[in-house]
Formats: sequence, C-alpha cells, structure tokens
Amino acid sequence: MFRNLFLVLVALCSTATVAHAGNFKLTSPTIKAGATLTEEQVFDGFGCTGKNRSPALQWTPGPKGTKSYAITVYDPDAPTGSGWWHWVVYNIPANVTELASGAGDATGKLLPPGALQGRTDYGNHEFGGACPPKGDKPHRYIFTIYALNIEKIDVPAEASAALIGFMIHANTLNKASFTATYGR
Repeated sequence: MFRNLFLVLVALCSTATVAHAGNFKLTSPTIKAGATLTEEQVFDGFGCTGKNRSPALQWTPGPKGTKSYAITVYDPDAPTGSGWWHWVVYNIPANVTELASGAGDATGKLLPPGALQGRTDYGNHEFGGACPPKGDKPHRYIFTIYALNIEKIDVPAEASAALIGFMIHANTLNKASFTATYGR
C-alpha cells in the first residue's frame, strides 16, 4: 500500500524539469537541467560502461523549520512498472547545502557526518548511474532535494527506497528538482 501511494506521489511530482518553491532550488555544476548525462553518471554493469559517479549537487537553504535534507534520483521511465531508484541519501544535516561529485560512492566518506545512503534498485547503498535498455527512448533522471521537518529518518539499514521515500514525503517542507536524460 505504501509503495503504491509513494509511486502516485512521485508520478505527480516528476513532470517538471525544474521545480522549486520560493527560493529553494537544486542545481549541479556537473549536470545542467534538461541536459544529457555523461559517461561519469552512467552505470558500470548490465551492458553499460560508465564511471558510476554521482554528480556534484548544490541547493539553497530550505525554508524555516528545515531540520535535515534528503536527495533522491529516480527514473520513472524504467520498464519495471514502478520506475528505478538510482540514489537515496537521507539524514543530511540542515547546515549542509552541497554534495561533492563522487559523494555517492560505496564508502560514503564524502557524505556529511550522519548522512546515510538507502538501498537502491541496484540492491546496494550507493549511487547507481543510468543504464536504460538499448533502444529505449532516452530516460528521465529526476534529481530531487527535500527539506524535511525532522532531523533523522529512522528506518532499518535495508529499508527499500519506497519506504524511505514514504518517510521523506511524510515530512517534506519543500522540495526542488531538475531532470536530465540518457539513452543508448
């Protein structure tokens, strides 16, 4: 039930390439909104040969009452019936407004203290780059920052991206997104 509710919310919220309210905005010096992902952000596996490196991300401070942030990268075009979660980062402290390129590696050493990476649809706890099936139209990759009204999302380490997403949406004060594409 929670997964279906979450997927409906994602579908409703993922139609714009840039979404922000007020002054809350997400940008990347690595990827421009509407641009095509580079080899840096392409998965290394499943027939893809990219570098599987998360992009640098920057955002403006969240609204009053922001106690933490979460980031997701989601492909609504994956032929799974439920899309594909490429990255989930949560418990990012409220005083942080950027992540370095490569922060999504398996070690998590470039993440701010306390931040955690949730399990992606690749089955691991790290950034998983784009790897759509050959011949598909280019897929959309939606990068979203959420300003949350709680300091920590308390879920088990192996929680699904959908469960973490449910907790994110239940505690969102504001969000900002941009979309990039990739096809092969």
